[in-house]
Amino acid sequence: MMMEIRYATTPAATKAYDTEQLRNEYLIPTLFVPGQLKMVYSHVDRIITGGVIPTNEPIKLEADKHDMGADFFLERREIGIINVGPTGSITVDGTEYVLENKDCLYVGLGNKDVVFNSADPANPARFYFNSTPAHKNYPTAKVAISEAEPQHLGSINTSNERTIYKYIHLNGVQSCQLVMGMTLLKPGNMWNTMPCHTHNRRSEVYFYFDMPEDGVVFHMMGEPTETRHVIVRNEQAIISPSWSIHSGVGTSNYTFIWGMAGENQEFSDMDHVAMKDLK
Repeated sequence: MMMEIRYATTPAATKAYDTEQLRNEYLIPTLFVPGQLKMVYSHVDRIITGGVIPTNEPIKLEADKHDMGADFFLERREIGIINVGPTGSITVDGTEYVLENKDCLYVGLGNKDVVFNSADPANPARFYFNSTPAHKNYPTAKVAISEAEPQHLGSINTSNERTIYKYIHLNGVQSCQLVMGMTLLKPGNMWNTMPCHTHNRRSEVYFYFDMPEDGVVFHMMGEPTETRHVIVRNEQAIISPSWSIHSGVGTSNYTFIWGMAGENQEFSDMDHVAMKDLK
């Protein structure tokens, strides 16, 4: 297991960052390494973002005793996991859950043994996850993408025709603070979350995938009047503090997972930014 620590940053400091500094602070460039579990612990709402590819051997989710101060990973946390690869399984305290591509599993506070496995080690699963601090136990729950209620939004006229799938939210799988879902852009559409917004009561992490090898997303961030951009490639994630916008435009369509942490779970709690106010 590998854990990287990222500290919180301020809008004032970010104004002066060059490209390398922006990427070092916010971009998570490598989450998937065959046979490994990698994690980034952000001090922004203390969210942990991770990826795991189990190959020949199962991989157990374990706590980093030094960084987490816990005997097991979910001692004081909850986790949402989405399989972005071929079929795999997650065993939670002896119960196995099979996840096909784009299926989600929520695991609550207090579960001790979480083990990742692939149905075919030669064509392994790719599990992406977000984990947040938790104060009570909610039941472990699987949501297949076929069971998630789709919400169709946008238009080809504005290059943002898309389908949103909400997995962990107030009207879906219950959690302490974690909110998690996925957005699929239709072919010919490139923009996400524009017009943009911020939400001072919670932060967010975006994970971009299903992109061609030479595809990129220009991820927009920063205060609405001090915008910056970061180039994001396939299977990379980016941390978005509460004060930052989080929009993007790609060289083709793509899919992204959004995970939120903070003091509420209201999906519609957004501070909208008028297009005329962006700079």
